[in-house]
Amino acid sequence: MSVTRTFTVTVVSTGSGNKYFIDGVQQATVNLAEGATYRFDQSDSSNSNHPLRFSTTSGGTHSGGDEYTTGVTTNGTPGSDGAYTQIT
Repeated sequence: MSVTRTFTVTVVSTGSGNKYFIDGVQQATVNLAEGATYRFDQSDSSNSNHPLRFSTTSGGTHSGGDEYTTGVTTNGTPGSDGAYTQIT
């Protein structure tokens, strides 16, 4: 049986710019285990124009890193009902 863990993603404008909050925690560190499935619910309207991406480098693609796409799927448009990014 496959279990999917779901996290709720919101984007909050702080004094130092927009930040992702995962389950209510600013830029939370999320430990992912190989073989598991994780869904990042981006249906909250604050996600509009803020697609979530994965990277193997600190700072992600904003710091010149490469986007990690293996096992990653997206559904819908961030900020719309049913939108999510999922990684297996």
